[in-house]
Amino acid sequence: MGQETHSKRLVTVNRKARHEYVIEDRLEAGLVLVGTEVKSLRNGSGDIADSYAAVREGTMQLLNAYIPEYFAANRFNHDPRRPRKLLLHRREIVRLSVAVGRKGVTLVPLSIYFNERGRAKVELGLARGKQLHDKRAMEKDRSWARDKARIMREGS
Repeated sequence: MGQETHSKRLVTVNRKARHEYVIEDRLEAGLVLVGTEVKSLRNGSGDIADSYAAVREGTMQLLNAYIPEYFAANRFNHDPRRPRKLLLHRREIVRLSVAVGRKGVTLVPLSIYFNERGRAKVELGLARGKQLHDKRAMEKDRSWARDKARIMREGS
């Protein structure tokens, strides 16, 4: 994902992913949406906490992502949990499907945002699940860093 732009507008972030997984690699993919999904995302609603990406029928798809129905669309609304196609190059799909084939590796969405051109994008992370002891060690380090910062503030 090389260059970060400060004009991207975040819609939703998967905070749970950073706690549950070690993110080994990140990449950006386009998201194929219907009109009511775009309107719903522009309102700032959506949830990707329990979602993941997988190869189905030769294409990469975002599964179990929740984009709520757009309230003003009445009967023309979409299914909130439908599979959504991800736009990636063929060689990226092959590379990711080989990586996901390894034990303990999965493809999780980290965030959904609109880029500077107004296109919906999803940031995917190639992730390996953390063990319970890894989570405890991370929490211990975070707690110590907090305590150390507090001690430094009070000491000066």
